[in-house]
Amino acid sequence: MATAEGTCAPAFAEVREAFERNLAERGEVGASVCVTVDGETVVDLWGGIADPATGRPWTEDTIGLVWSCTKGATALCAHLLASRGELDLDAPVTDCWPEFGKGGKDGVPFRLLLNHQVGLPALRDPLPDGALYDWDSFVERLAAAEPLWEPGTGHGYHALTFGHLVGEVVRRVSGRSLGAVFREEIAEPLGLDFWIGLPEEHEPRVAPTIAADPPDSGDALPSLYEAAFADPASIPGLVLFNNGGYLLPGEADTRVAHAAELPSVGGITNGRGLAGMYRPLALGGAFDGVRLVPEEALLAMSAVSSSTSVDAVLQVPSRWSLGFTKGVDNRGLRPADRSSVLLSEDAFGHVGMGGSFGFAAPVAQMSFGYSMNKQGPDVALGERGQSLVDAVYRSLGYRLAAGGWFV
Repeated sequence: MATAEGTCAPAFAEVREAFERNLAERGEVGASVCVTVDGETVVDLWGGIADPATGRPWTEDTIGLVWSCTKGATALCAHLLASRGELDLDAPVTDCWPEFGKGGKDGVPFRLLLNHQVGLPALRDPLPDGALYDWDSFVERLAAAEPLWEPGTGHGYHALTFGHLVGEVVRRVSGRSLGAVFREEIAEPLGLDFWIGLPEEHEPRVAPTIAADPPDSGDALPSLYEAAFADPASIPGLVLFNNGGYLLPGEADTRVAHAAELPSVGGITNGRGLAGMYRPLALGGAFDGVRLVPEEALLAMSAVSSSTSVDAVLQVPSRWSLGFTKGVDNRGLRPADRSSVLLSEDAFGHVGMGGSFGFAAPVAQMSFGYSMNKQGPDVALGERGQSLVDAVYRSLGYRLAAGGWFV
């Protein structure tokens, strides 16, 4: 069996076993996983190959795209400002971004942006190449757009627009870009190797993304992809195909993509960076003298604020707190849609495309981070990431039942 490097406390030996099994049996190429409990790092493992083209190994300081795990960092920036009284989650977006009121969006409260309910998961008009990299132009398009549903009446994952929507409010309120707020208020104080807008000197450490294997002939696709291919003008189709080319093979690994601040999908870090970001949130909002939010703010971050039986984009059930993924058990769906996010009910975090994941579980005072270069086909967490999460919960004495993990 493949051997992991790093450290693992004896009580969490099952996590090491699951990580090494991923490398040996489940198609993992290179990856890292980190777990903290009561503020202490109990798992910090890495292994495999960072870049198959050169044979470069995945080392302690390898970093890579964590895709939509970035949304957790973006949501945290918003909650940080809200906890200081600089941002009112219930106030209209137009209070700080007047242009956003166009297209019938006047009066839309900020919380609908965090809830994926504002109706802007994609734009109808074709986007030019590189549209996501031009911040001012893209937020102008979002401000002018008519929603795909009446805000607050529908629910659909804002895969590539969430970061610009929330990030523009953060910029208007703070006077700084989302990447700068994250760096100055969160990453630097906590000592995180986590970037939204990667400085060029860190490029040699980045593990390029490896796309998921294509499905075998005759295999059913997840409903998201079936809907998009059946009708490119549908909401799932617009999300996947009208994004200025960002989802084309290799585009996300270009230098221009890494340098851009893409607070929906462009975060670059590793398992240690993800677990480190969530560590204060597992400990009442503070760690090692750095307070991100007051303890009472964690209620809004962990409580379910929106859910749906059929997400307009993902085409499966989804549940959200204000900006964060909540656990969802889709094991009863058809095989192509069964990938789930099985957590304890107090937990909150965010999954990234292909399976990366970071979250906090405050009851256990536990934080978790997992990153990898080889993407999985699942819309949710996938077998490799879930196996690690499951091993952590078992090590903590939890049991798995319908709906997730329970003490």
